[in-house]
Amino acid sequence: MTTPSENVVRYEVSGGIATITMNNGPVNALSYALRTGIQQSLRDAVADDAVEAIVITSALPLFSAGADISEFASGPKPPNLPDVLDEIEQAAKPVVAVMPGPAFGGGLELALACHYRVTVASNKIGLPEVNLGILPGAGGTQRLPRLTDAHIALNMIVSGKPESVLKTTGVFDKISDSLEHLKDDALAFIDSIKSQPVKRTCDITLTMDEKVSAVFDEVSAFTAKKMRGFFAPHKCIEAVKGAYTLPFKDGLAEEGRLFMECMATPQARAQQHFFFAERAASHLSDFNKDTPTRKIESVAIIGAGTMGGGIAMNFANVGIPVIMVEREQEALDRGLAVIRRNYENSAKKGKLTAQQVEERMALLTPSTDFNAIADVDLVIEAVFEKLSVKQDVFKTLDKVCKPGAILASNTSTLDVNEIAAVTSRPQDVIGLHFFSPANVMKLLEVVKTDTTGADVIKTCMNMAKRIKKVAVLVGVCFGFVGNRMLEPYGREANRLVLEGATPQQVDKVMTDFGMPMGPFTMGDMAGLDIGYYVRQSRQEHIAHDPSYGVISDRLVEQGRVGLKAGKGIYLYEEGSRVPVSDPDVIRIAEEEAARLGIQRRDDISDEEILVRCMYTLINEGIQILDEGIAAKPSDIDVIYVYGYGFPVYRGGPMHYADEIGLATLMERLEHYQKALGDYGDMWLQPCELLRRLAADKSKLAAYRKGDHA
Repeated sequence: MTTPSENVVRYEVSGGIATITMNNGPVNALSYALRTGIQQSLRDAVADDAVEAIVITSALPLFSAGADISEFASGPKPPNLPDVLDEIEQAAKPVVAVMPGPAFGGGLELALACHYRVTVASNKIGLPEVNLGILPGAGGTQRLPRLTDAHIALNMIVSGKPESVLKTTGVFDKISDSLEHLKDDALAFIDSIKSQPVKRTCDITLTMDEKVSAVFDEVSAFTAKKMRGFFAPHKCIEAVKGAYTLPFKDGLAEEGRLFMECMATPQARAQQHFFFAERAASHLSDFNKDTPTRKIESVAIIGAGTMGGGIAMNFANVGIPVIMVEREQEALDRGLAVIRRNYENSAKKGKLTAQQVEERMALLTPSTDFNAIADVDLVIEAVFEKLSVKQDVFKTLDKVCKPGAILASNTSTLDVNEIAAVTSRPQDVIGLHFFSPANVMKLLEVVKTDTTGADVIKTCMNMAKRIKKVAVLVGVCFGFVGNRMLEPYGREANRLVLEGATPQQVDKVMTDFGMPMGPFTMGDMAGLDIGYYVRQSRQEHIAHDPSYGVISDRLVEQGRVGLKAGKGIYLYEEGSRVPVSDPDVIRIAEEEAARLGIQRRDDISDEEILVRCMYTLINEGIQILDEGIAAKPSDIDVIYVYGYGFPVYRGGPMHYADEIGLATLMERLEHYQKALGDYGDMWLQPCELLRRLAADKSKLAAYRKGDHA
């Protein structure tokens, strides 16, 4: 009978070399089985007099992606990874990590514990634990600094970003030029060190001299400025400092203590939740593995404006040809010029070669004739956000596109069912809501209608991965998930200014919370006219509240539409994006409050602003769950982190609600509902699902539609 470890580790001895080959697909996660297999194989090799050297390598295209994160909840079963690595490091025979591909996290820590490391020049390594709200916990903060300089070690550990092996000075003892030569180069290297004393990383002594201290000061200052709200980056710095100020054994103990300190934080809970949430977004019941997909080898974009151009770039970036359609040649020329400028800017930054710029531009074909798109596999409409305009486009697409072509709308708010209804093939219609700038933002809301085919949904979810987007499937309602939840956020921000808050105060509360910008700065950047047109189209839903968006309406009607006009809620100097407060906005707020009979006050607290803006946003998200527009709470979190900059260290709005407690969320909403009288009754009532979950002392994380009915 085989043990679990025998299935994931292969042990062979040949020519005096014991080879321990990891084969724990898909990524050699350092699970209990893999740890025990490595440990037992190592012991066998050390005890075998015929073995002169030991190799740890991988049968997979990568070395190891690190710890088995599924063990985080229950805790790892002995042997723990640090103990296995210590045993490797203390081995009396040379242990060589031969790395055919990337090593991340615990996988890199495994390699660092070996006495020597051999890899290929194209390889990358990294310690991404900080992205899970923790730090390397198996010696990474102590061994990496001993092998390379302080700047490289600190940047890799604090940022979590992968690094080319060619830039990790000192880490590798032999770098092969290609995978084909790796085995021969490794054997030659092993032959050269067989008779030498074992070189243990733990025996290297570091000192905190003036030069190293300056590096720590630089990284600490950068971290304080750029990683506000995160806990783990600062603890990473502390742990690495231990490598320079403590004996190795004490440094490991300090690393372990700091690791556990990180694990106990809300930031770690949030970041680990989000890690799983992103992966869970693709787990859907709308199709199965047997559902067929449609080919997407050519795409058409209707509209060459900001959104259309950005969307087109996503497809050109991965080699898919795009036909761009506009009514006027001038609009096409302008759109293509913007795309070229974007690509050339990337080339100036070294992200593309001049040849790649031309190759991508060559994939874009402009046309003013709808008949040019007759044979494409996917069409994405990106025209003016007005239902009648989009319906006219889809009537034309229905006529000219081949059977089986997927017809998609980039609408951000409109009813995709009504768009599909004007075609003879509603099963082929879907929403693909890209976020601006579409060539940069990772999120894609995939909007299924009542009639969208399962094969269309599956095809579009797969396509999103191909163009490097994170796709979340949602249902049809005003604004879908993201923009619908944003509506109460902006509504309350505007109302708070009517009641006496300043735009700067509201924006500061939200940026202190962790949002990249406050609602008023965001409105100015996007253009206040966008919200204005949405409000005009939704009068039947908001007419009962005469205060709804009145300040923004006044500003738009004066031509103050935001940054593009040099003035909106704030003023902007020419060529600057820095908002400057404007007393005229307060004057407008005072005039509108007097006209509407709203009592202004000077005691609006930061807590009130947070509850009325953020808690109402969360309340709307819970209502969306109750309606089944989002399949699960974690999908909403993915939408908000990737689409709206919600701080990942808070995990997304639904996770944050669980963190503060649903009873607390409901109590604070009810407090302001009562305090604000008729207005509170109109807009701040906790939704029914929130009430039910709070009463049951349940968490959103466990909720699925149909529960708590």
